[in-house]
Amino acid sequence: MSTYLAADFGGGSGRIMAGTLTEGKLKLEEVYRFANRQIKLGNCVYWDFLSLFEEMKNGLRVAARKGYEVKSMAIDTWGVDYVLLDENKKEIFPCVSYRDKRTDGIPSSEDFPISAKRLYNRTGIQTQDFNTIYQLWCDKKSGKLENARHFLMMPDYLSFKLTGKIANEYTNATTTGLVNAESKGWDKKILSMLDIDESLFLPLCNPGTVLGEFSKNIQSELGFNSTVIFAPSHDTASAVAACPLDEKSVYISSGTWSLVGTENTFPVLTSEAQKANFTN
Repeated sequence: MSTYLAADFGGGSGRIMAGTLTEGKLKLEEVYRFANRQIKLGNCVYWDFLSLFEEMKNGLRVAARKGYEVKSMAIDTWGVDYVLLDENKKEIFPCVSYRDKRTDGIPSSEDFPISAKRLYNRTGIQTQDFNTIYQLWCDKKSGKLENARHFLMMPDYLSFKLTGKIANEYTNATTTGLVNAESKGWDKKILSMLDIDESLFLPLCNPGTVLGEFSKNIQSELGFNSTVIFAPSHDTASAVAACPLDEKSVYISSGTWSLVGTENTFPVLTSEAQKANFTN
């Protein structure tokens, strides 16, 4: 029986879930769960990215020992955080957490070149100090971007570690404040205003995109192979996609963050939405 695995990373823990279809019904099993802890080094707060990858592999090994016939797997995580790779596709450390204080006050600072209102008009994303755009601004000012050649959101990065394939998925990218809400691609005007090289960013892939199979090294480590597919890789996007919503429905999603929302065909970019700090 074919099994589909999900690696679900939240702010407090991660888990490997197995899903099987039996007589038209989806059966879910939690295969493995692990902690996700913040680490503080000096004044810097970051996630232990490499430990998270090892824990994901541990969970995949457990799934293999259970004898699942794994057809494919996908990964979702929280938003806004990312990993930079150099020309050799090696991580540029440290990979800072959105919970670090380095971005405090940046949206309203005179130093930042884009007003919150103008940014909302283009992206439809609510103003939060820790949004990716402000993190990248810190990286630019510190010189960290000078050796960067690839930008990967967390699910992109973990998928890369499994497959060796570099790609950017749409839903998590929209949490960055760098994706145009109407064109649904990276906003080159914003990148230009920030003087950030657009070559760091690849064309966005929609959920459902087949990324590829495990690399040979990963196959050897885990003892099996699987196809890796992009889910809606922002965890909220995956949660909402699973809801049986219609045009009169709203959802409540509660995890590390809690929010109430609905599905719209088109983004809402009005001044009223911006003043209310709603997010698309």
